[in-house]
Amino acid sequence: MKELVLSETGLERWRETIVQAISDFVKETGAKGAVLGLSGGVDSALVGALAKEALGNRLEALVMPVSGVSKSEDLEHAALISAKFGITSRVIELKEAATAVKNAFPDMIKNSGEGGFHARANIAPRLRMLFNYAAANLNNLVVLGTGNKTELLLGYFTKYGDGGVDFLPIGDLYKSQVHQLAEHMQVPREVIDKPPSAGLWHGQTDEEELGESYEILDQILYHTVEEGRGADETAKIMGINVKRVQHIIGLVESGHHKRAMPEIVKLPE
Repeated sequence: MKELVLSETGLERWRETIVQAISDFVKETGAKGAVLGLSGGVDSALVGALAKEALGNRLEALVMPVSGVSKSEDLEHAALISAKFGITSRVIELKEAATAVKNAFPDMIKNSGEGGFHARANIAPRLRMLFNYAAANLNNLVVLGTGNKTELLLGYFTKYGDGGVDFLPIGDLYKSQVHQLAEHMQVPREVIDKPPSAGLWHGQTDEEELGESYEILDQILYHTVEEGRGADETAKIMGINVKRVQHIIGLVESGHHKRAMPEIVKLPE
């Protein structure tokens, strides 16, 4: 879809804008630098590359796998990204901490339903937030998020997990645009091309869980969010069943609470 494809000039403009925004945010907050979770995926690779350009040696990355869940390929790619862009990184294995959480709250193990499944799957993202902020507190850093616009709109992130950050450098880029800018920034091809995964459980992929490819998701979101088209019109333009569009619109609506600050009850005057 043409509107989602950025020209080389547009990509360079995005690069310059994001790099400057990261630098400005760190300066305005009085922080010494920034920390991010480096997963080995394209989103964190792109944020890492942009933040390294903005901050130089004032950037650090935490690689936080869960043994038995995280793929060895992701660890290899995290190391590849660190080496290519000169990012200082360290590995923190989360399996022991995740086990301790489940043992401390055994209901998470006993519950075999959907609630228990999601509670267990969300432990790792929330532990990553904990370690990111531990590093931030120890070294006066801000936490950079790696969420893109597609994920943010769909609510496809863990609340107070990977959604718990101070700044979202690529939060206005759709997933397809993330790939374009990653190529522009010369992120390794093997990182760009591998199937996106949040690593919530063994074998998990984003597109399988969401039920659509990112290509389709981005087009639906662009038509409905950016252009304000309804489900019927969007389905007709794209040549797909309207129920697919309605499902995505429903995800955007149901995920609103994840994108908003907690509501505060106003006392009567």
